[in-house]
Amino acid sequence: MATRDIYNTGFDEDVRTESSANQCPECDGRVNTNAVETVCENCGLVIDEQRIDHGPEWRACDDEGSKRTGAPLTAARHDRGLSTEIGRGTDAKGNELSGQKRQRLVRMRREQTRGRFQSKAERNLAHGLGEVRRIASVLELSDSARDQACQLFRSAQSEDLLRGRSIEAIAAASVYGVCRCNGHSRLLDDVVDAARVEQSRVTNAYKTLNTELGLPAQPVRPSEFIPRLASELDVPAYIRQRARRLAEQSESTGVASGVKPSGFAAACLYKAGREEGRWLSQAEAAEAASVTSTTIRSHRDTLNELAV
Repeated sequence: MATRDIYNTGFDEDVRTESSANQCPECDGRVNTNAVETVCENCGLVIDEQRIDHGPEWRACDDEGSKRTGAPLTAARHDRGLSTEIGRGTDAKGNELSGQKRQRLVRMRREQTRGRFQSKAERNLAHGLGEVRRIASVLELSDSARDQACQLFRSAQSEDLLRGRSIEAIAAASVYGVCRCNGHSRLLDDVVDAARVEQSRVTNAYKTLNTELGLPAQPVRPSEFIPRLASELDVPAYIRQRARRLAEQSESTGVASGVKPSGFAAACLYKAGREEGRWLSQAEAAEAASVTSTTIRSHRDTLNELAV
C-alpha cells in the first residue's frame, strides 16, 4: 500500500505560504497568503482577505433563533460550564417522548450523575461553588463579583485550606472576602444570614483566607455605607449628601478609625437628619446598621465635638 493512501496531505491555514504561481497584478511582486489575507510583499496590495472564517458559527439552527456557540466558560461551575444536561419529557422541539424513550433518559441521567465527578475533591468543589452562587444570588451581587468569589474558593481548595473546615464556611468567607476587596457595603452579618453556618466559623474561615492567600482587603470606611443605609431608611438626597460629608470629614480627622463603619455611618445619617429638620429616631438608625442605640448616641457626641 502506498504511503499516500495512509497519510492524507493537508495544510494549515495559519501558516504563511508563498505563492509562486500567482503574482501581484500591480507590480508582479511576490505574494504571501496567511489565514487573514493575501498581500503583496513589494507594494503592499491586499489581493484577497478573509478567505477562511475562524470565528464562531452564529447561524440560527432552530425556530427560536438560538445559536450553536453554546454558553461561555465560567469559573462559577466546577467543570467551567462544559457539562451536558439530559432532558426529561420532551425532545428538542418540545414533542412528547414515548415511555420507552423516557425510561432510557432516566437511565442515562443516572449514569451521568454517577460519572459527573471524577474525585472527592471535584465533588467538594461543585458543592462549594454551588454554595457561593447561592449566597451571591441572595446578596444580589454582580456576575463579576460572583466569579471572583468562585475563583477565590478554587484558590482555597488548591492551597488545601478546606481540610478540617466547613465547605459552607469557606464559601461564605469567599463571598465576604470579595466584598471587602471590591469595597462593597456588605456586612458580615448579611453574609452569615445568607449562609448556612455559624458566624464564628465564617469569621475564622475569612481570617484563614486573608492570612494564607493575602487578600488585598482595605479597611472599610463609614462613607461606603451611607448610600445603602440611606436607601433603607428612605432619606432624601440632600440628607444623604450631608451625611456623606460628615463621614468623609470624620475619616480625614481619624475619629472614625477603630469603630464599626456601619454604626458610624448610621450616626452620620442621624445627625444629618436632625440638622435638616427630618425626624429620624436613633432606634431606626441603629436597626438599619445592626448596632445599638447607645452606639448611635456615642458617635453623635463625637460628631458634635468635631463641629463639622
